[in-house]
Formats: sequence, C-alpha cells, structure tokens
Amino acid sequence: MSGHSKWSNIKHRKGREDAKRGKVFSKVTKEITVAARLGGGDPDGNSRLRQALDKARLANMPKDNVQRAIKKGTGEGGGVNFETIFYEGYGPGGVAVYVETLTDNRNRTVGEVRYAFSKCNGNMGESGCVAWLFHSKGYFLVPKANASEERIMEVALEAGAEDVNDSGDQWEITTGQADFGTVRDALEGAGLSLDSAEITMIPQTSIKISGRDAENMVRLMEMLEDNDDVQNVYANFDIEDAEMERLAQAV
Repeated sequence: MSGHSKWSNIKHRKGREDAKRGKVFSKVTKEITVAARLGGGDPDGNSRLRQALDKARLANMPKDNVQRAIKKGTGEGGGVNFETIFYEGYGPGGVAVYVETLTDNRNRTVGEVRYAFSKCNGNMGESGCVAWLFHSKGYFLVPKANASEERIMEVALEAGAEDVNDSGDQWEITTGQADFGTVRDALEGAGLSLDSAEITMIPQTSIKISGRDAENMVRLMEMLEDNDDVQNVYANFDIEDAEMERLAQAV
C-alpha cells in the first residue's frame, strides 16, 4: 500500500494528527454537511454520511459539532454550498497525485493547489491524466495490540476483505468498495478497535523515490493537506523505511 500507508505512518510519527485536530474537524464537518445535503441526515440510508460520521468518531469530534454539520446539510442550519472537484498532477520524480477538494470557490482552490505543486517541484496535469491509476477501495487500520494475526485474518477475510497486510504496529485491511460496510460491521462486531475506516483511492502501481524527491513529496503532501479546501490527497510514491523514518523526524 505504497503512498497511502507510508504517508499515514509519517503523519503518525510526526504527531501531525493531534497538532492539526482543528483542521481535521473542519474537513470532517464539510464532508458531513455535503453528505447530508446529498443523501439526507439518516446514516442508515446514507453510506457517505455513515463514513463521514466514522471519521468524526475516530477524530473524537464533539457530538454537538456533528449535529450542527448534519443540520447545515439538511437545510436546518444555513451555511454555504460546497462542490467536489478533483485535481490531478505529478509530484517529484513523476509521482501521480490525485487531489479531492470540497470548495465554495473553485478559483481560489485551483490557484492554491497549483501553487503547492509548483512549490514542490511538481506540476498540475489535465483531467484524467492520473485518475486511471487509482481504484476506490475500503481501507482499515487495526492496532496489532487489539488482535492477533489469526484473529484479524479470520474476521476480516470471512467478512469479504480482499487482503490483510502487516503495517508495522497495525494491520492494514483492504476491501472492495461494495464490501466496506460489511467488513466494518464485522470488525466492530468482533470488538476490534479501528484506527482508520474509510473509502480511499489505492494506486495500482507505485514509484520509488528518495533523497530530494522524497523530501519534496512529503512537503507537497503537507501543503495540500494543510489547505482547508482539500479533503484527501492520494499518491503512488514508495519511500524506503529508513528514509521514511528520517523524514518523519524532520521538523
């Protein structure tokens, strides 16, 4: 799971999750609002809202914030309308980068995304230039302390997961998009806590980068994720573990 899991590990080691909690809340609030606007405020009949609520729970987002976001989406709380726009391009070393945004001002967003690419030795591309490299998949991270390999394999694979991988101190589980809810329910029903549960874009191939390219790629990911309009960034880079450790320790 190059790129996706590597970046998750870098963020975890750098302590960025807690440091950026307010920004995480802002992004999840947008997603809840849009999901409720498009599919209604009942998560049982709105899978996108259910996933957004899962993100809110994993981020320890206060219930009052969640309810306000749902009400905005269903028209009870006012607010602005957001649209989903994807941007594509190439990062350092030719890494494919796929950026998902929720914005109320597309001119502002495209300018800021383009600036991040150019600042980190990358460039924006045409629509469709890298999207074909990514497949939509269900993705889970389960702490190893929470389950043995035998247990995680039993629960996940019997529920329809495609693969289970060792990712350091976590088990990494991937599923087909249609099986996401079934596998999530099975994991939670077995009493297994989840560090991550999401529908994400997984690259079919990866590109190994190192040195200056790796440094610029991490910088690009940080710049994009720090943008309030950017919801998710997907990339197909692969960085050796030793270098990833060095980058994670960098200030």
